[in-house]
Amino acid sequence: MTLSRPDFLPEAPSANTITRRVRALTYQFQEDTIQSIAYVSMFLNTLTPKFYVALTGTSSLISGLILIFEWWYFRKYGTSFIEQVSVSHLRPLLGGVDNNSSNNSNSSNGDSDSNRQSVSECKVWRNPLNLFRGAEYNRYTWVTGREPLTYYDMNLSAQDHQTFFTCDSDHLRPADAIMQKAWRERNPQARISAAHEALEINEIRSRVEVPLIASSTIWEIKLLPKCATAYILLAEEEATTIAEAEKLFKQALKAGDGCYRRSQQLQHHGSQYEAQHRRDTNVLVYIKRRLAMCARRLGRTREAVKMMRDLMKEFPLLSMFNIHENLLEALLELQAYADVQAVLAKYDDISLPKSATICYTAALLKARAVSDKFSPEAASRRGLSTAEMNAVEAIHRAVEFNPHVPKYLLEMKSLILPPEHILKRGDSEAIAYAFFHLAHWKRVEGALNLLHCTWEGTFRMIPYPLEKGHLFYPYPICTETADRELLPSFHEVSVYPKKELPFFILFTAGLCSFTAMLALLTHQFPELMGVFAKAMIDIFCSAEFRDWNCKSIFMRVEDELEIPPAPQSQHFQN
Repeated sequence: MTLSRPDFLPEAPSANTITRRVRALTYQFQEDTIQSIAYVSMFLNTLTPKFYVALTGTSSLISGLILIFEWWYFRKYGTSFIEQVSVSHLRPLLGGVDNNSSNNSNSSNGDSDSNRQSVSECKVWRNPLNLFRGAEYNRYTWVTGREPLTYYDMNLSAQDHQTFFTCDSDHLRPADAIMQKAWRERNPQARISAAHEALEINEIRSRVEVPLIASSTIWEIKLLPKCATAYILLAEEEATTIAEAEKLFKQALKAGDGCYRRSQQLQHHGSQYEAQHRRDTNVLVYIKRRLAMCARRLGRTREAVKMMRDLMKEFPLLSMFNIHENLLEALLELQAYADVQAVLAKYDDISLPKSATICYTAALLKARAVSDKFSPEAASRRGLSTAEMNAVEAIHRAVEFNPHVPKYLLEMKSLILPPEHILKRGDSEAIAYAFFHLAHWKRVEGALNLLHCTWEGTFRMIPYPLEKGHLFYPYPICTETADRELLPSFHEVSVYPKKELPFFILFTAGLCSFTAMLALLTHQFPELMGVFAKAMIDIFCSAEFRDWNCKSIFMRVEDELEIPPAPQSQHFQN
């Protein structure tokens, strides 16, 4: 039995009907296109050569301005402005999906661990070998007229001073209250004036309190506490020579040592006394470390080494000052390489954070054993010995940790004064290391030659440093941005890995060159370029081009069109 088709179901169109409808729509589109092109052709044929001169000149000017802006943005921020806007704003509007969202949970956990390590490596650290502002940084400014420190760097130093040299109970002592405000001052002269005021207030209070003390004498007035942090500020910023800074630090040591001993006896009486003792400890360690650095600057290296060793024994837990890096530099100056190796054995541990000083000093010691007899030609013929292989591996390890250092050690790039803060594995750390250690590499015969022959081989071991490392975590991507904030504007920041020019800069450069050439040709040969433009317009508006364009559109529609068969359900069969 055959069931009839229900009346409410429409009859399916046949393939021929669909084809006829498509052809009709295509012909209608062709007629509309031909009519539009004819109107455009009539308008363009009426234009004079002056219009083409103005058009090409304006296009060249606009593309040139875009090129200049793109180049400036790329030099300042390391990325293309158009690309950044496209990724940040246009891609979400167009329905772009972040590739990271498609990763599975296991890879996400691994990436999160790597990201946490990358963030920790992008932390800005206090430079353990930082210079003195008044005796060194300001003298550079007086001579050259350039500011060696950025506002961001000095702001970080102000935050460090407030953290190390202040506590909640400072308001109870007028001198400390003044210094608490002084560390927040931006104007150097205001900070210095506040330090002098803190010392004067301390002396006035001493004289007022003398009559209240039984059998008081002038000798007892001198025993009253001074403000150690005021002496620190004056030594750092007002002293114009290292010798003056050392005198002020010695006065600060007397005041700071007395405060430390008093707070040490009271530290268990409450949280307030414990905070004071912690602050006094930081002040005392800072003063002794800077005194050791003064001795090192003035040529008393053995005295500086003794002071650093005593300080590390007295306060072994205060690793935040990285005093061992000061000790390594002083020992290298004395050429006490056995003592340097002993310090490295303690601090070059897998569980401790690395630095360029540790990695490159270890490489220097291993290179010292073979560098005087090393020859690239002989090594290529007979191969590397075990000691040479160890030296090369140490250099590769150091270069992987901070790839910016070799250019400064090999004097391929000029040095500047190191900043007060550094970014590990960044250009700022490379400057701080090379500034003090370049002389030690030059002192070892053949060490720079060995470094020159082997350091570039590191990059063949890690072709994609931002994705995967060899001995360390992948190179952090934040170093360039942080280094641009830490280093002065007159210094060209070293970038690793070297970024290629973005596509949009190359595109705008090509567009600017092309339009400028057209503008020049149109200005020099207006009639000839006008004929050429009209010929191009006639080609695009010709009947053959229109027919070919419409036929290609129709063929594409037919190829992509899927004509379904007439639907027949099983309910209509026997």
